[in-house]
Amino acid sequence: MIGKKITFSLLALILLISWNYSVFAQNGDDPNIDQIPKSTRNNPPVQQRPIVPPIISSDGYDNFFLGVDFAEPHVSSNPQNPLQIFAFFNKIGNVGINSYSTLNAFDWFTNNPVFVLSTGDPVSAYDSLGNLFVENMYQPGSNITGCYVAVSSNNGVNWAQPVWAINGYDKNWIAADQTGGPFANYVYTTMTGPSSYQGSFARSTDHGQTFQSTWSCNTQNLPGMMVCVGPKVTGGDVPGGYVYVVTNYGSVIAPTYYFYRSSDGGVSFSSVSSPQFAGYLGKIEVVGGSSRPTVQNMRTRPYPFIVADNSYGPYRGRLYLVYATNVPNQDNAKPDIFCRYSTDAGTSWSSPVTINDDANSTNNHQWFPSIWCDKETGKFYAKWFDTRNCPTSDSAEVYASYSTNGGQSFVTNQKISNAKFKIYCSSCGGGGYPATYQGDYDAITSNKYTSTLVWSDFRTGQFGSYTAFFPDFAMKLYPPTLNTIVNNDSTFVNVSVPSVKLYTDKVKFTAEIVPTPTTGTVTLNFVNNKDSITTYPDSVRLRIKTSANVTPGGYTVNIYGRGTNGTPVHKRSISVNINAYEVSVGTNRNGTCSFKINGASYTTRQTIVFNTGSTVNVSAVSPYTAGNTRYIFTNWSDNGDTTHNVTVNGPLNLTANYKVQYNCIVMSDYSIKLGSGFHDSAVAFTFGVYQRIVVVGSGVGQLFRGWDGAGNGSYTSTDTTGLDTMVTLSIINPIIETARWTQIPVGINNISSEIPDKFAMHQNYPNPFNPTTNIRFDLPKATQVKLIIYDALGREIETLVNEIMKPGFYSYTFNGKNLASGVYFFKIITSDYTDIKKMLILK
Repeated sequence: MIGKKITFSLLALILLISWNYSVFAQNGDDPNIDQIPKSTRNNPPVQQRPIVPPIISSDGYDNFFLGVDFAEPHVSSNPQNPLQIFAFFNKIGNVGINSYSTLNAFDWFTNNPVFVLSTGDPVSAYDSLGNLFVENMYQPGSNITGCYVAVSSNNGVNWAQPVWAINGYDKNWIAADQTGGPFANYVYTTMTGPSSYQGSFARSTDHGQTFQSTWSCNTQNLPGMMVCVGPKVTGGDVPGGYVYVVTNYGSVIAPTYYFYRSSDGGVSFSSVSSPQFAGYLGKIEVVGGSSRPTVQNMRTRPYPFIVADNSYGPYRGRLYLVYATNVPNQDNAKPDIFCRYSTDAGTSWSSPVTINDDANSTNNHQWFPSIWCDKETGKFYAKWFDTRNCPTSDSAEVYASYSTNGGQSFVTNQKISNAKFKIYCSSCGGGGYPATYQGDYDAITSNKYTSTLVWSDFRTGQFGSYTAFFPDFAMKLYPPTLNTIVNNDSTFVNVSVPSVKLYTDKVKFTAEIVPTPTTGTVTLNFVNNKDSITTYPDSVRLRIKTSANVTPGGYTVNIYGRGTNGTPVHKRSISVNINAYEVSVGTNRNGTCSFKINGASYTTRQTIVFNTGSTVNVSAVSPYTAGNTRYIFTNWSDNGDTTHNVTVNGPLNLTANYKVQYNCIVMSDYSIKLGSGFHDSAVAFTFGVYQRIVVVGSGVGQLFRGWDGAGNGSYTSTDTTGLDTMVTLSIINPIIETARWTQIPVGINNISSEIPDKFAMHQNYPNPFNPTTNIRFDLPKATQVKLIIYDALGREIETLVNEIMKPGFYSYTFNGKNLASGVYFFKIITSDYTDIKKMLILK
């Protein structure tokens, strides 16, 4: 009965996991699948950035920026030529991949293999002959079905037609036998699928022309099936005698790593161990009803990265395993990077060795590792993301280390990236919050003297693609710029290595001048023939010497520092003018106002090298109007005319000065507007309307009451008596001033075109009245008029008029329908005349 219950429970678990897979695989959000989210697949590709010079930190170290891609980079180096390195990224829009190749370890170019319907997870490997193999997943419809492999024999300069390699639906990996053993140059690949719990394995024995599936297993339900090659060191040394495969199986919070080993070149495998080393990683988020590990909303998982020591050093044959897991092993703790090693071909494993060496590792995230073991030296490299320098733990840097004693300990960790980046990049567009895709892996490769790391970071708010060397040396020039030199003259540049990151080998310097002068010669040599250094810090001194009649112009001196085998390599450039000077021309309104140099128009400052004795024509363009702002040329810094010539006999710095004017827009429905237009910044001017009272239409009067201003520093008034029709103001940006008018009440009628000779107010008529009566008054001149109604107790009942009025005879129709019967008084008040009279309402 117990056996039946166990069998039933296992079957139920398998059915449940299968159901989860079948449901979530439809939308690409299954937490047990590490494909790029479907929401980001087949998006329109964006314009790729051109390859740019390295990003040099203030202390002289390089990060090489390759472009903007879509994470998941891999990198390989040619064992026959350490200068040939290849990097491979998902492409923005996920339509294919982006490859970057270098033939000199410094200058990168792109030439993508033509994969059909590719959809991500690029990986690569070199065999010992210098053949490069790159693999990419294939998606003919809604689901991924496997991978193609393309081959290049010249580091990506040319590509053979891709061939089908392996069946599966997720997370492939690749390795090549770089030995001279019985399986020399075989290529091996693994992949999750093609069905639940299955891991696929295929190999090529003909240099990637064809692949054959030779084996599969049923212990692969979590992405992370890896493959590597190692020597068989027991019972006689066989180079490449073991092929190792590890699968990732079980729960996301307690995965089991199943290790398999083949001694016949991947034809068959035997199970050798199934340890459960990893546990929680970061914070477990529930996505689509299932769990996925995350670090600061970036999805991740404890992949079992494996590599073997193929060197002939003291640890030959050792198998390494590296993974990330939380310390302590609980949800939402912070992970460390762990290494274990096996000395018996994967049968048993050492205790864990923590690779990161931060003093308080439980306060920091260390995750996202990748590894490599150098074939020549056996040096075992690891790199990872690290938050030790970010107290808020939401930003990371790339760190690296290595072991020279078989993984028993690691050297002092070194920071490789030269800028922090947010872990969760909300502007990158990875999709899948709160388990956001920011890539699932990156890579590291090496030669005898250094390694090359490749990674994606988000320092600019997008998926930036970067590489760097480790161990490495810094490189600086002093002075950073050079002055003009003439014929038969010399100048000097100090080239220094101020510090190193565990680099101990020689650095050799070379220099070149670009372009080569048409006439004369420029000699570059290092003082005292010292062109190399072996202790750090140290420096060399470069002499730049001209002969007679060197072609005048601007030149660039490129200085290279290279390690023993050409890597690491760094380049610094410095400009030098020979028989020529820099002429810098611009305006005090850089980027806005236009100017011309020899007829060519610019809006930003230009620095151009001109031969000694040249005549240069400069011209300021004025005025320049941009919306409600106008720029007026005032003078050149050399006091030259608007357009004038200058002779180049030394460095020149010319600035065209412009003053700025802002538009004051005066808006008014009536009267005559003054002051509308452009005015000098911060200089007083006057705006307003000419008449306070305006008669429009059929005798309707409009009275000015004040201003409504819009814009910083504009003028706004409350209702006024019209005494601010003219306003003096200075402005620092465009403004709008709108005159406020009110209509003179319609109850007032000018009953004659004549002008009376004196003030008067007449008795109302009729009187008594019910409910209306007429109140007449005469104005011999324009004045402020108030007409007020009081009750018998002297209380103010209503103000009928409070306006500035023109001369004339007026009649006001008063309606007392809301007043009770009784005696009332009406009073007129002007600056020159006051009168009061009594009236009677009878109802």
